[in-house]
Amino acid sequence: MAEDTEEDWFERALAEEPDQDEPAEADESGVPEPDESDTAESNAFPDLSAESGSEAGDSAAETPAEDAFGAEADVIDIDVSETESFGFDLDEGAEDGLDEEEYHADIPRINVGIEGLDAMIQEGVPDRSLMAVIGGAGTGKTTFALQFLQEALRNDGKAVFITLEENRERILRSASQKGWDFEAAVADGSLAVLDLDPVDMANSLTSIRSELPRLVGDFEADRLVLDSVSLLEMMYDDQATRRTEIYDFANALKRAGVTTLVTSEASEETAYASRFGIIEYLTDAVFVLQYVRPEDFQETRLAVEIQKIRDANHARESKPYELTSGGIEVYRDATIF
Repeated sequence: MAEDTEEDWFERALAEEPDQDEPAEADESGVPEPDESDTAESNAFPDLSAESGSEAGDSAAETPAEDAFGAEADVIDIDVSETESFGFDLDEGAEDGLDEEEYHADIPRINVGIEGLDAMIQEGVPDRSLMAVIGGAGTGKTTFALQFLQEALRNDGKAVFITLEENRERILRSASQKGWDFEAAVADGSLAVLDLDPVDMANSLTSIRSELPRLVGDFEADRLVLDSVSLLEMMYDDQATRRTEIYDFANALKRAGVTTLVTSEASEETAYASRFGIIEYLTDAVFVLQYVRPEDFQETRLAVEIQKIRDANHARESKPYELTSGGIEVYRDATIF
């Protein structure tokens, strides 16, 4: 593939008008549908060089990258004592399920920001980890990512959301529907939302890899999301090239020095692997979102499992969760039959 000159991808993302067409539906080739299905259109890409006091709905001017960053996201205690069964057994689910080995506070740690899930992780996820959330269509991967950023914003941090699936306005609207004022965060300079074309990103990947650490440093972001890495992986024709490019990109994300979450479609063969079986081996933590269909229930339900977290002790059981009007809620005290 031909590569753009240095910073072309970023300048284009900040300056050009976006495609006004809605994201395409999934076709026979298996391109995934977006997790959330609002029907809004984007006006323009955010302009990080504009004044931070501009209107949140005005996409021609957004947050300045040079603004100073706020405090890092604090670790908070979440009360998960009140839960409902939702068709699951609560009798034996109160055990912590953690291994005996403990990981103490030598490493700075953060909360993901999802009630119930944070209770499954002893002391929190190590700061500056590269994490992946893997799941099928409709399991809430984008909601997980938005909630992850909301936790940083709630603690006076800064965040960057890069979407290859949705347009910018739909991301802001989806957050607003869950009670998270991302538009205000964009206006005050604590959040940047970029919608990039996956083809353009693949063509510019070398310059992105080299510039991403500097750009994240200039913005002084605490957390970064890429939604989704699967679309980027699809841009490569052979597995060897795909593996090399994604490996180098993952290393660039780690060099950026920011806690990063990437979303990935699940494999068609198993819910426990990503679409191309690459990203889970390159990340420090993996969360799996999946459907469960117990024999004695007619209704399909959702379950989350922590596949791995480096340098952290965590529960090993799958736990039920729901997609609510306020985001994802994990029922830590429930047990799946």
